[in-house]
Amino acid sequence: MKKDLEKQLEQKKVRPTAMRLLVLDTLQRQKTAVGLDDLEETLEKADLTTLYPALKNFEEIKLVHRIEDGAGATKFALCGEGCECAPKGIHVHFYYNICQETFCLPKSEVPNVPLPENLIPVETKVLVKGICQNCAS
Repeated sequence: MKKDLEKQLEQKKVRPTAMRLLVLDTLQRQKTAVGLDDLEETLEKADLTTLYPALKNFEEIKLVHRIEDGAGATKFALCGEGCECAPKGIHVHFYYNICQETFCLPKSEVPNVPLPENLIPVETKVLVKGICQNCAS
């Protein structure tokens, strides 16, 4: 398992430090996008000064993408196969209002929004909010 994680980082030309391996392993075990606070709580040996740079690095190499969940929290999710984060890899996210979890919906594409000539898009986000079957019951 550790060798697979190291290989994954080396393929992205990133040195596999102990913290990066720990963060990557933790992210791979998540079923939903996870917030920085949740990661810090899960990783007892990590604090924000070591955790955030690892996430920032992962974001730069397009290993993870950042999600603003619409509730004021920033969450991170591993990029799926073929995800380029932007512009072609942009996809929709779903935020559960009650359980406050965020999921990527990689098969749902963000529609192209025609803009006037003088506007230059930098970022596009689509967040759908709702409830899950468990919370609806």
